Amino acid sequence: MKHTVDSFHMNRYFGPRVTLFLVIFSMLEATTPGFGQKVLLMEDQTYEAQIKTVLCYSPTQGMGVLTPATKLERQNLQLEFDDLQEEKNNYYARLIHCNYDWKKSDLHDLDILREYNEFPINDYSFSINTHIPYVHYRLSIPSVKLPGNYLLVVYRDGNKSDIVLSKRILVYQNLMILGQDDNISGLGNLKSTNQAINFKLMYGRMEVLNPANTVHVTLRQNQRWDNARTDLAASFIREDIHQLEYRFFDMNNTFSAGNEFRFVDFRSLNSPGLNTERVDKSHKPYDVYVATDAPRAGMAYTQFPDRNGGFTIENLDYRQEPWISTNYVNVIFSLRSPAVNEDVYIIGGFNGWSQNEENRMQYRDGAYTKQILLKQGLYDYQYWVNPGSRYNGNHLEGNHFQTENIYEVLVYYKPFQPNADLLVGYFQVPVNPRN
Repeated sequence: MKHTVDSFHMNRYFGPRVTLFLVIFSMLEATTPGFGQKVLLMEDQTYEAQIKTVLCYSPTQGMGVLTPATKLERQNLQLEFDDLQEEKNNYYARLIHCNYDWKKSDLHDLDILREYNEFPINDYSFSINTHIPYVHYRLSIPSVKLPGNYLLVVYRDGNKSDIVLSKRILVYQNLMILGQDDNISGLGNLKSTNQAINFKLMYGRMEVLNPANTVHVTLRQNQRWDNARTDLAASFIREDIHQLEYRFFDMNNTFSAGNEFRFVDFRSLNSPGLNTERVDKSHKPYDVYVATDAPRAGMAYTQFPDRNGGFTIENLDYRQEPWISTNYVNVIFSLRSPAVNEDVYIIGGFNGWSQNEENRMQYRDGAYTKQILLKQGLYDYQYWVNPGSRYNGNHLEGNHFQTENIYEVLVYYKPFQPNADLLVGYFQVPVNPRN
């Protein structure tokens, strides 16, 4: 049965402030002309306000490594999410193969799967003594036959139009070899603010016809899709030695280096960690106040370890069954700063780098503030300014070429058969790695 927003239960479990937030967020769901009719977006997305903490990771690497990428030969990705309700729902999942640009390919289910493309999510657990009740769901993502981009779609009661979440995953087969150029620190006068990734691809192990049109390369920074560089053109094509060179001579395909991520630790609500200013326990769910931040643009670079925007769910107060004993809390972020004439968002891996109403900050009395419902854990975050003619996205954080970032090179090839883009190369390129 589909559950709709119930204001009585929302006030009972969430409190009036979070209720208002959830109602607003529900109203902002993507719709077609029929009110409330969901439209599948080919991206990481939740379609209902009560679906929280969506994770996709390899159990062998651990939950802290959130790259949803797996080798074709050893597929082992797992999906987990919470449904903030007391009752279990009947959820199912299916996979959609996509081309390099995340548009649905022409492949059929039989081309990509050995089984029927509908997978019941039967692994679930009810939360224990939490301020907000929820059901935690797990799914081992089924193996596919071909490498490529896949969109995992979760829906209710077998009704494919009743979507609750979608998640991008990558299945790759490394048929090319990446050679990295040493000149990755920056470009000329951009060196202090930008990072460039120059590389070459060797495809001696495979036959590539017409590489200028059949090979597509995407470059990501810290697993972000919102600012990824897509369909990069090769600077030099050397078919005689089966090599493609990618060298970026201008700013268009470089990345703002950014700054090391801020973080907050509220794994314990009894003894809060770093950058947690205080916990208000006068009502449930508790309010967690993050220490007030300040802009960092113009400040000297300071090195400190981060998770490149990642996050870890953990409960240090009650270690048994942490996934179902961990509380949701209202986390209040604040940034004391002069106002900027663009929207400011709080972003990170925890919200998929989304710049929407749920993450947009409000400005009042000299500070930007935002309250977000989050599960206990350790979170990286940054303040992102809507890029415009006047501002870089890191306007409040600053850009330093010394910043440690992880880049991913995704290489797609579209053969004659099958007539779809296959992910034939996946490579991680760390910049300024910390030993």
